[in-house]
Amino acid sequence: METKENVLEAGTTQARDYVTNVYEAVKRRNPNEEEYLQAVKEIFESLVPVLTAYPAYMKYGILERLTEPERFITFRVPWVDDSGNVQVNRGFRVQFNSALGPYKGGLRFHPSVNGSIIKFLGFEQIFKNSLTGQSIGGGKGGADFDPKGKSDVEIMRFCQSFMTELYRHIGPDTDVPAGDIGVGAREIGYLFGQYKRIRGTVESGVLTGKGLRYGGSLTRKEATGFGTIYFVQEMLKDKALDFSGRTIIVSGSGNVSIYAMEKAIELGAKVVACSDSNGFIYDEKGINVETVKQLKEAGNERIYAYLDQHPHAQYVDDCSSIWSIPCDIALPCATQNEIDEATAKTLVANGVKAVGEGANMPSTLEAINVFLDNDVLFAPAKAANAGGVAVSALEMAQNSGKLSWTFEEVDAKLQEIMKSIYQNSKQAAKDYGHPGNLVDGANIAGFIKVADAMVEQGII
Repeated sequence: METKENVLEAGTTQARDYVTNVYEAVKRRNPNEEEYLQAVKEIFESLVPVLTAYPAYMKYGILERLTEPERFITFRVPWVDDSGNVQVNRGFRVQFNSALGPYKGGLRFHPSVNGSIIKFLGFEQIFKNSLTGQSIGGGKGGADFDPKGKSDVEIMRFCQSFMTELYRHIGPDTDVPAGDIGVGAREIGYLFGQYKRIRGTVESGVLTGKGLRYGGSLTRKEATGFGTIYFVQEMLKDKALDFSGRTIIVSGSGNVSIYAMEKAIELGAKVVACSDSNGFIYDEKGINVETVKQLKEAGNERIYAYLDQHPHAQYVDDCSSIWSIPCDIALPCATQNEIDEATAKTLVANGVKAVGEGANMPSTLEAINVFLDNDVLFAPAKAANAGGVAVSALEMAQNSGKLSWTFEEVDAKLQEIMKSIYQNSKQAAKDYGHPGNLVDGANIAGFIKVADAMVEQGII
């Protein structure tokens, strides 16, 4: 005689087998794409209870369809450097899933960029964008171009060549790129100018992260860093904790890091270290964020120049060792996989209470398990990092309505979005048997919205 428990067990086994089989197929079709496979595995591991409860997702092949991009574009980017030499880079754009709306995701210019990294970022973007509650699908792009050490004119030439190919694949209602590592206001300006030149029209909504003079949004620069802090703040509140008096380590020194530091300090925390790709600074008196802004936003200098104004601080020529400094809260805001299992164990041994991922996938799967197994509060990237794309979508809304909201208006909307992401992730984790696990909660909450839209729209 079948019992409810037997039926449930059979359903769970079927769901687990389905997840395993689809993941193995993804591995075969995407060999050697470590970053992409890591992102897929992290999502899949959370979805067994959802697939058990709603087997229709298996019938409709949701996982098979989610893991195959709707479109993956690679292209040559030729440009001429200041010495008159022809250089050639490789450009990418993945249009992963449009079930919820136009593809939305940043452009990354960095020598490490390859197809695997772009696909991992685009896949994550599907669920991150879903969590924001806004009508945006998942996409990502970039090039293996390194802006460091290049003149403004060289960067302009590269951006113009990049957009000369990309323009035919994007549009306000099709695909809306933004910035990421190596792509800030300068690069967005050059890209927008070339798009406008080719198209012969001013389509403000085609890119986000634009300058305020031509359709940009207030709070966009601050959004990812602020959003990370707003999410962590909600996570801390649930444990009757806050930022006041907490010692914080923040990796990186770009926009995400700078504005995460600024907001954390505003909430009473003491940030004692931050880094760049060369090394990190430690300031026991507390990092002076205005100095970091001056170095990175105005002068694009290396972080060791902080010591010129604050000689009492220390500089260590190894950015990865920043996590050996004891802290209450760790905010990895630099790049993917910067915290591995050994680093996570060091943080735990030094008493870390919470980790908030400001970068995309900065912790390996093994590191995440270390944090969860040791009851460290953990804010996963696809939730905590969603503030940037949330305000990008608000920029799109302003462009569409020919509106311009104040900093306070956009910041208030950002806070509400991040609170909603936290509550939805928390509730999903509870509903599907993993209370307190925000990794599973964020994955499930983001997945269900996309999966339901895909079912409703048929097999396309």
